[in-house]
Amino acid sequence: MIKITADSTCDLSPELLAKYDISLAPLHVLVNEEDFLDGVNITPKDIFHFVSVENKTCSTAAINTYEYEQFFEPFTKDFDTVIHISLGSAFSSCYQNARLTAQNFDNLIVIDSQNLSTGSGLLVIEAAELAQKGCSAQEIEARILALIPEVEASFVIDKMDYLKRGGRCSSLEAFGATLLKIKPSIEVVQGKMEVGKKYRGQFASCLEKYVKDRLENRTDIDTSRIFITHPDCPDELVDQVKAMINREVQFDEILVTNAGCTVSTHCGPSTLGILFKRTIK
Repeated sequence: MIKITADSTCDLSPELLAKYDISLAPLHVLVNEEDFLDGVNITPKDIFHFVSVENKTCSTAAINTYEYEQFFEPFTKDFDTVIHISLGSAFSSCYQNARLTAQNFDNLIVIDSQNLSTGSGLLVIEAAELAQKGCSAQEIEARILALIPEVEASFVIDKMDYLKRGGRCSSLEAFGATLLKIKPSIEVVQGKMEVGKKYRGQFASCLEKYVKDRLENRTDIDTSRIFITHPDCPDELVDQVKAMINREVQFDEILVTNAGCTVSTHCGPSTLGILFKRTIK
């Protein structure tokens, strides 16, 4: 039997985790000097309260090797092989720490997703489906490694104040973006985060342009599933994005998940992305 695990940053819903029997290793969320565990004793809503009401500073930190060892040990005893899909190595030292921990186990495979949020979540579900079909650990690893370059992960950010707090943009840039109603898209390109197209206008209209840009007239999209992932957007806005997606591409399933503490800490509540796979060339 094969067990699939991942870092908490994959942003899969409790329903999906239960459906595919996926277990998560939680990253740390630091609020001033206080240390929390992502999804265990802190949620995105807590982060938004700490930032907007209590004016506290929030940041994230990687899982250390001791914590990974404690996490992996029971699974390595109960399963033939454990396959762990980590947060991208360019975003955190989680992958390096998990790889170091894997040296202590004979049946643990660690894969660098080179992605975040449900960009890595797509890979985690793919691995779990292959495991349920009875594929070998080597077959699963090969399939996931081939799929990694084909994941398209991006988000549009409504307000840049959380990016400013985290030092990812200057106060002047944030002020200019607010004044001009600029909503930047953030994309994962070759395992790293880059600023993509900058949209201008109200958030809803920017999202419509964004969906068209990502999906319109494409022939290379794997239509098995697409994620709509956001920290705290209104249901009405999410439904509008669903309708936009359906106008462009007919996916077998559209999965809506809430972004976890990592995306929430760095991007804020009004952030939304669509994440999907291209067909393997």
